[in-house]
Amino acid sequence: MSTRYDLSGRHAVVTGGAGGLGRGIAHALIEAGASVTLWDQDASSLAQAVSELGRRASQRQLDIRDVNAVEAAADAAMSNHGRIDILINNAGVLGEVRPIWETTPDNFQRVLQVNLFGAYLVTRAVVGRMLRQAPRLSPDGHPLRGHVVSIASIQGKEGMAMAAAYSASKAGLIALTKSVAKETAQQGIIVTAVTPAAAETAMAKEISAERRADIMSRIPMGRFVEVAEVARLVLWLSSDDCSFSTGGIFDLSGGRATY
Repeated sequence: MSTRYDLSGRHAVVTGGAGGLGRGIAHALIEAGASVTLWDQDASSLAQAVSELGRRASQRQLDIRDVNAVEAAADAAMSNHGRIDILINNAGVLGEVRPIWETTPDNFQRVLQVNLFGAYLVTRAVVGRMLRQAPRLSPDGHPLRGHVVSIASIQGKEGMAMAAAYSASKAGLIALTKSVAKETAQQGIIVTAVTPAAAETAMAKEISAERRADIMSRIPMGRFVEVAEVARLVLWLSSDDCSFSTGGIFDLSGGRATY
């Protein structure tokens, strides 16, 4: 992936970094010159991802639902790299594909815990540390301490049948993004989110052929978004060229989004 963004000297944390989307985003960041720490619960996939990404990639195995593990991981990132310039909230689970009266409370809670509460804990920890680090200057001379980009979903905007937990968690992530952006608007921290349609990742393989066809029929472009397409938008949102779009929610839905 060619890039015109120079992220040399920047350090990024990517949650869910062992998965396909996390790896794709990490690869784009590394190609732009950043070093990246992947946070994930899957130790074997983490090791494989770091091996593929090369020397500027490192790993931290943790459960982002565990506040103590998140705080320790954030401390380690600061200790090892001196600062955290970029946070990508990418970790997520799909959950049951059922109407709500057939879902289990445990599964619904797990989806909210990973997709929303986990993102809250990570954002809380990383933004708290970003606030204490020295700012850089944007191309226009404005101070910037960091960028936070969350991977939400088109389902967070419009909801989807048989995906109440996932849709609700992503709607919450959009609101979390806007709230934190307002809190840090004068502190040089840019907070945004993207709302992709379904991407060609391992998560897409969890759904049935019928469900896949239903989702595809809702996308005017007639295809799923590619991982590299998500990564290219995240790359801009992580760069100093993105200096005034805080609180922005960026569409990646192939025409599906109605707002």
